[in-house]
Amino acid sequence: MWETLGAVRDLGRLQEIASVLIRNGFGDMVRRIGLAGALERAGRLLHWQHAEDALRMEPPERLRRALETLGPTFVKLGQVLATRIDLLPPEWIAELSRLQNAVPAVPYEVIRPQLIEDLGDLPENIFARLDPEPLAAASLAQAHRAWLEDGRAVVLKVRRPGIREVVEADLRLLARLAEIIQTQVPDLRRYHPIGIAQQFAASLRAELDFAGECRNAERIAFNFQDHPEVLIPAVHWQWTSERLSVQDWVDGIPGCDLAAVDAAGLDRHELARTGAAIVLKMVLVDGLFHADPHPGNIFYLRDGRIGLIDFGMVGGVSEQRRFQVARLLNGLVGEDPEAVTDILLDWTEGDTSVDETRLQADVGVFTDRYRGVPLKQLRMGAMLTDVAALLRRHGLSLPPDLALMIKAFLTLEGLGRQLDPDFDMASEARPYLERAILERYSPRAVARRGRRSLSGALDLVGDMPRDLRRLLQAARRGRLRGQLDITSLRAFGDQLNSAANRLTIGVVTAALIIGSSIVMNSVGGGISNRWLMAMGVLGFVFAAMTGVWIVLSIWRSGRKR
Repeated sequence: MWETLGAVRDLGRLQEIASVLIRNGFGDMVRRIGLAGALERAGRLLHWQHAEDALRMEPPERLRRALETLGPTFVKLGQVLATRIDLLPPEWIAELSRLQNAVPAVPYEVIRPQLIEDLGDLPENIFARLDPEPLAAASLAQAHRAWLEDGRAVVLKVRRPGIREVVEADLRLLARLAEIIQTQVPDLRRYHPIGIAQQFAASLRAELDFAGECRNAERIAFNFQDHPEVLIPAVHWQWTSERLSVQDWVDGIPGCDLAAVDAAGLDRHELARTGAAIVLKMVLVDGLFHADPHPGNIFYLRDGRIGLIDFGMVGGVSEQRRFQVARLLNGLVGEDPEAVTDILLDWTEGDTSVDETRLQADVGVFTDRYRGVPLKQLRMGAMLTDVAALLRRHGLSLPPDLALMIKAFLTLEGLGRQLDPDFDMASEARPYLERAILERYSPRAVARRGRRSLSGALDLVGDMPRDLRRLLQAARRGRLRGQLDITSLRAFGDQLNSAANRLTIGVVTAALIIGSSIVMNSVGGGISNRWLMAMGVLGFVFAAMTGVWIVLSIWRSGRKR
């Protein structure tokens, strides 16, 4: 019943999503996933005649426009999809990377009550001055500049009032749509819609938690405490919470303003090298990196330092992953297609549907293209893009952490080449890749892995007699059972169970209607008869409610089919 009420609550938003998709030329997808039929059965009409103008545009542009129309949750979804170069071709990635989440600001008078609640006091009692005009406004939050009593400038990042409820409603719908696409649209199954929806939901909920974002900033700042070339603004925890963050103001030149960089007399080549060192250290040394290093989150300070802000989206890379990245790049340049194939299969979690022989042959052709290429001429971004294209051809996909890492590499190389057309990403990355391989085989790392393996083996041997005894006891008592899970039969059983439930409730509803009719037709005057009349009316009301429940249950079943 609660799921049904949730479906009723989200029905209007579902119709809006379907209408926007239709207007942008995706009506066929609306039909294929069963969304059109479900909405029409629920009495919601869709207009199909407004897609002609959209069809003149290319599909990537139509998708971008649809996501921008649908609001902040879907804009963020597009930005996450823009990181999945293993799933989408370059033209789709380029178009989705253009998504903008800049929106009109919420008036200060509207956010002030929430600000007072989060600060625990009036803003004028805490800050010497607070600018009511926002510095910037995005889909989830907006930023205001303020000054402390000691004259230090800070930035208040305030979450938009009511945005969490909007996001949670959209995430519920996206999860349901992902399940439908995964089960009912075989052509789109290779894109792992359920996995993407889960990754996106976790990422977006993390971005809504500004206290978590500040913890990420402090973790990365700790990793760079001995690197004065990096500035990460300090957090003022006494005023920071889930809906509000207060950090020092970064007085620098935005990463997109190259004219100001030149006017300030900064060395572009040195900035490119410093930026590369920062990102490479985060990814290949620390294993914790800024997953959205676009120009809006990077500032060039006039003393040559680089400031980083907005740590709502971070990625983590394990030591094993860092070693695999180093092996992959060495295998591509060193013409070792077998090693590259093994790593790609490890990354795709050993998908049994892939033709390993054909994959290795394609990797061999791929490595031939880089044979003898000097390191200075090697374009790491192009190489990683080619690897992603190879995965797409074989229907494989990367784990989310690796997709984020590769996207960070591509963004880094793009920023580096904007600053310095001769920027050599491969040369900058080489010492970090060599370090990742050396650390893997260092005595300390080998000893650590040996201790871990030995401990696991001893635990296994020590637990074996107990586990074997329990197995034999279960067999003697007749409790040893095997479980065979056949998805199609389970789904059929669920359908039968649902149909039986609806039939039972339908019989009860019919009985209520008949009984209430008999009661109401047999009443006369008097107090007791008024009570009978009331019971008859209540019977009709309950019958109507159960009837609505049956209709919605049938609608939900149709949507799943």
